[in-house]
Amino acid sequence: MRIFKFGGASVKDSDAVRNVVNVLQQVGYENTLLVVSAMGKTTNAMEEVVNAYFKNKKDIPSKISDIVEYHNGIIFELFENKQHRIYQDFRVLIDEINGFLVWNKSPNYNFVYDQIVGYGELISTTIISAYLKEVGIANNWLDVRNYIKTDNSYRDTTVNWERTQKNVADIDRRVLNITQGFLGSDDNNFTTTLGREGSDYTAAILAYCLNADSVTIWKDVPGVLNADPRYFKETQLLNNISYREAIELAFYGASVIHPKTLQPLQRKEIPLHVKSFLNPKNPGTTVGKGMGIEPKVPCFIVKKNQVLMKLSSLDFSFMVENNISEIFKLFHEYKIKVDLIQNSAISFSVCVDNKFGGLEDLLQQLKGKFKVVHHEDVSLYTIRHFNTQALESLQNGHEILLEQRGKETVQLVVK
Repeated sequence: MRIFKFGGASVKDSDAVRNVVNVLQQVGYENTLLVVSAMGKTTNAMEEVVNAYFKNKKDIPSKISDIVEYHNGIIFELFENKQHRIYQDFRVLIDEINGFLVWNKSPNYNFVYDQIVGYGELISTTIISAYLKEVGIANNWLDVRNYIKTDNSYRDTTVNWERTQKNVADIDRRVLNITQGFLGSDDNNFTTTLGREGSDYTAAILAYCLNADSVTIWKDVPGVLNADPRYFKETQLLNNISYREAIELAFYGASVIHPKTLQPLQRKEIPLHVKSFLNPKNPGTTVGKGMGIEPKVPCFIVKKNQVLMKLSSLDFSFMVENNISEIFKLFHEYKIKVDLIQNSAISFSVCVDNKFGGLEDLLQQLKGKFKVVHHEDVSLYTIRHFNTQALESLQNGHEILLEQRGKETVQLVVK
């Protein structure tokens, strides 16, 4: 069985949805399961609904209206029959969003986030499933929340592998199936999410549980590149990458592959292909066992909007295990993701990601116990397999706040 994952860019409008059909017709869709993300920037639009719910409820109708208008435009262009059931099915999903916002009593932002934002995937797969049937491609629409079970750590859940494996065994492999990325459900059947960009992880979870032959992620790039073309002018396609190397790149923040995606695939040696939905017959990149990296060129990764903190003790005593363990306990408490650490005898520097917004409260806690200097809105650059030329290309013109290098990797925090 094959798992195909289509991201938001690959289903962003009616032409993109038609292209999904083109891809399936070119590469085949027998014994295949499709994992599909929300259309275009719908996740961002859903986040605006959540923010309006907590900050200014009178904005909710206009935010939802934008989502309805966007998707209705796609539906209108895909379905000639304007009485098609898809209009009713779409309306039901929108009514569910509005209904939740009325009856919800929970003040927990992360809980509300998961219940609302997940509708992006439910809507996209409902539309695409209907369109595939419209053009003669029979398929089963699956609610992934019935299969992937998690804990209730909303917005960043942990998969219950035993229950998920048991549920996934019930999927009918004889037909084309389509389901949502990014989503799961907890013991109370509330929706949970696997973290932003978690659709790749969904594909890997299902591949692991189904003992799939391969996973293919369809992107708007030729495959895995040695740098993000949004930030670097000259990029090269990586033809083959080992699991180990890909995990390293993902760990440092390479955006093509979700950090959690590779681990279940590696355990069962399921190859991962990253290919272009614009040129589906091109080979793209293959991630597999023992392939190293080919060609072996410097790989550039950048993480924007980071925070660099330098902490030192108030009495100039050493920064040792008890101090550092206390700091990391606070990082965990405020959901601060650590991307780089460096310490000396009396100071401890750390570059972190404040994606859950806990920085201000964290700083108040830290300043009560340590001397703290911090820089916001810095960038963390990582070069794997660096050479002198690659390093100089980043150092020139940048104010370097921190540098750390090992045998294969160098990292720079720049302002």
